[in-house]
Amino acid sequence: MDSKFILIFLACIGIILLFGKTFLWPVKKVAKFIGNSILGALLIFIINLVGVSFNFHIGLNIVTSIIVGILGIPGAVLLVILKIFCNL
Repeated sequence: MDSKFILIFLACIGIILLFGKTFLWPVKKVAKFIGNSILGALLIFIINLVGVSFNFHIGLNIVTSIIVGILGIPGAVLLVILKIFCNL
């Protein structure tokens, strides 16, 4: 093989690793956000199942999903507190 080909190959590998590390962090954040949103939606669903007997309901929509997606379980607790005290 030509030494020029080896240098180009190593440079391409370096660029791929650089871009891979650069784009891996946002992918992890998005995956965590999606995971939190799914768990939060499940938690809101469980709260609604238990809340049926108490006439308590939290709407499951994009806003509540984003709140729970960003904050996680404390976001679901925040929604319950807002529902109780502010009657939203």
